[in-house]
Amino acid sequence: MLAGVIHASWNIAAKKANGDARFAFQSGVFLMVVWAPLGIVLGWNVVPLWGATEWGFVLLSGVLHVVYYVILLRGYRKSDLTVVYPLARGSGPLISSLFAILFLGEHITLTGVGGVLGVVLGVFLVAGGPRLWRATNDAALRQRVHKGIRYGVLTGLFIAAYTVTDSYAVKWLAMSPILLDYFGNFVRVLLLVPAALQDRTETVRLWRAQWKYALLVAAISPVSYVLVLYAVQQAPISHVAPAREVSMLFAALIGGHLLREGDRLLRLVGACCIAAGVIALALG
Repeated sequence: MLAGVIHASWNIAAKKANGDARFAFQSGVFLMVVWAPLGIVLGWNVVPLWGATEWGFVLLSGVLHVVYYVILLRGYRKSDLTVVYPLARGSGPLISSLFAILFLGEHITLTGVGGVLGVVLGVFLVAGGPRLWRATNDAALRQRVHKGIRYGVLTGLFIAAYTVTDSYAVKWLAMSPILLDYFGNFVRVLLLVPAALQDRTETVRLWRAQWKYALLVAAISPVSYVLVLYAVQQAPISHVAPAREVSMLFAALIGGHLLREGDRLLRLVGACCIAAGVIALALG
């Protein structure tokens, strides 16, 4: 629950920054500095013992996270947070469940079917609900919503990928959640260097304009994810992942108020449906 509040908060900051890969690079650099003392203390006697397997998971985690973050930021530039964010947070568990049912021979109960319907209804409401039909003549609005849906679902795919990867690392390899996230950030920063150097003048301008948002993201975003990974070590993933989706409720409420994105009540109801659907999927 706490991770959900923090996660929604830093996503609001990322949306207000309206940044791209250079913002991701800046927040990654700040993260390296802000969390360096803790990384050094915890990793001094642990990291030298890591083998190829541990470093392989650090590398894979870093790659998946950076692709996820860049896609998420691009979605925020192209559409509303209250469309992209709930879809991203809700589609990951949904896609995983459907994949297991269709390709891995798993069965779904009536509760699970209800979860699927809840997520579909929530997606419809968050995307605008009846407004989608009323706005058929507004091409720009329709295109903005459709872009939000595409970027939200694509982000959800990478959320599912890095969640499985990182959960395996902390639960079965017993890696420290803090060290996995901190050293994975070095991979993310390295991959983002070309984007930062492509137009150095623009990068410098954006750093000056966005540094407050980047610093906030760097300071609090690791807390939300590390809390989730610690929870995964203590409880089944199927219990932790749905609880984490409560962040959608905070994002829909806070985003609608701070960012003045329309249909606040309708989108909040939709976010609640997605959260309830994800929980039903886990139970079913």
